[in-house]
Amino acid sequence: MRTYANLIGGSFVAPLNDRYFDAIDPYVNKSFARVPESGEEDAAVAITAAVAAFDSWRRVPGVERARMLRRLAELLNANAASIGRVESRDNGKLVSETVGQARFAARAYEFFGGSADRLTGRTIPLDDPNLFDFTRREPAGVAVLITAWNSPMQLLSNKLAPALAAGCTVVVKPSEQASCSTLEFAELIGEAGFPPGVVNVVTGGADVGRALVADARVGRISFTGSVGAGRAIARSASRNLTPCTLELGGKSPNIVFADADLDRALRGAMSGIFGAGGQTCVAGSRLLVQDSVYDGVVEALARSADKIVLGDPAAEATQMGPMANEGQRDRVVRMIREAKDQGAVEATGGARDLTSLDPAFFVQPTIFRNVSNDMTIAREEVFGPVLSVIPFKTEQDAIEIANDTDFGLAAGLWTTDLARAHRVARDISAGTVWINTYRTASIQAPFGGLRRSGYGRERGEIAIEEYLTTKNVMVDLGDVTRDHFDTADYSPTVVS
Repeated sequence: MRTYANLIGGSFVAPLNDRYFDAIDPYVNKSFARVPESGEEDAAVAITAAVAAFDSWRRVPGVERARMLRRLAELLNANAASIGRVESRDNGKLVSETVGQARFAARAYEFFGGSADRLTGRTIPLDDPNLFDFTRREPAGVAVLITAWNSPMQLLSNKLAPALAAGCTVVVKPSEQASCSTLEFAELIGEAGFPPGVVNVVTGGADVGRALVADARVGRISFTGSVGAGRAIARSASRNLTPCTLELGGKSPNIVFADADLDRALRGAMSGIFGAGGQTCVAGSRLLVQDSVYDGVVEALARSADKIVLGDPAAEATQMGPMANEGQRDRVVRMIREAKDQGAVEATGGARDLTSLDPAFFVQPTIFRNVSNDMTIAREEVFGPVLSVIPFKTEQDAIEIANDTDFGLAAGLWTTDLARAHRVARDISAGTVWINTYRTASIQAPFGGLRRSGYGRERGEIAIEEYLTTKNVMVDLGDVTRDHFDTADYSPTVVS
C-alpha cells in the first residue's frame, strides 16, 4: 500500500499532524493507499510557499512558461495510462475513460501553453493628446484550486493550465474522495521544470479546504463541487473579497423532438446519462421527449439500459463501473425510492438487489417515465445513473420545461430542423447547448454555468481571464511644467 505525501515548496512532505486517511477502491471496497489528512497548518505553509514563489514566477518570460506547460503536457501523455488506472481505482470510473480524460488534460496544458506568451495589453487613445495610456494584463496572485472526485485530472487541468499560463502560483486541493491521481500528477511538476513553490498540492478534508479559501493572501479561488460547498466557499471568500470561479453541477435537459434522427438521439441520451455512471455535472438527467414519440423512445431506452454491462472498471467489456463511494451509492438509492414514492414509474432499473456484485457500490441503470418537472427527481442533481423522461407537446413547451430549473450548466437538443435548432439553442438558459450531440468536450470551447450551476468560465481562451487582472498605466508626454489641475477642463468630480 502506497503512502502519499503533499507537494509543498518543491518537496514532498508528510502532513504536519502526521495523520492519513485511506483511499478506498469502490470496486472491491478495500483500501489501496494512504493519503495525507492535512490540516490548517499545512494549508498555511502551502500558501506561504506559493506567495514566496510568486514574485519570481510572474517575471518568468511567457515563452518559458509556455515551454514548461508543453513539457508538462508531454509528461502527462506519457503517463496517462498509469495515472488513469490510479484514478479509476480511486473513483470507480472505467479505465478507458480515466485514461482518456488524462489525455484530454494533457491537451489543456498544451493549449494554454500557447497563451502564456501572448498576454498582450491595449493602448487606449485619450481625450488629452499629451497622455499615453496602456494596459497590462497581470497574474491575480496565488490561486487556490479545489477539484471534485468524479474527474480529478480533467477538472484540475481546467484550472491549473490557465492559472500557470497567466503567471499565478497555485495551491491545489483535490477531493478527499479521490486524491491519488492528483498526487501522482504532482510528481511531474518538477520534471517539467516548474520552480519550487509554483505548484503546491495538499490533501485532506473540510478543515484544510476552509483554511485555504479563508486566507487573505489568496488572489483567486476556483472550485468544482456541490452547490452547498460552493456557497460556503463564496461566503468565506467574500470576507476577503477574493474572486471565485464556481462550477457546481446541473440538472441538464436533453430534448428529443419528433423529427430527430431517433437512433442517434437514443445513443446520445444513453451516453448523456449512463456515461461515467451519471457521475458528471453535465449528465443529461432530464430527457424531454415530444409526446408523439414518447412511448417508443422510453421502451427503446429501457431495452438498451438493460443491456449495460456492470463490472470491473479495468475490464474491457465493462460499460459502467460502481458509484465512487458508499455515501454516493446510498444517496442515489434513496433518491430512486423517493421518486417512486412521488409517483414516478420505473421503466427499468431501480433500487434493485445487486448483491451479486458486492462489495462494490453499484446502482442499476434506472429510467423513470411519467415524471413531472416538479418531482424531486427532476429538480435535484442525483449524480448517478438515473434518467427522468418527461413528455412535452410543442417547441415552446420544451423550452419552458428545460428552463424551469434552478441550474443552468448544460442542455442538449435533437432535431433535423435547422431553424428550430437555432431557436431553441438561443432560448435555453444554459452555459452550454449541444445540438445533435451530447457530453462532447473541447479544450477550445468555454465551459461554465448560470444560477446554481455557478459562475465564471473554464476552458477556451476566455478561461485565462479568470486568473488575470488589468492594470492601467498613464504617461504624461507633455510639458513637465504643465499643471493639469490649473486647466479649465479640470473637475474634482471626475478625479478620484
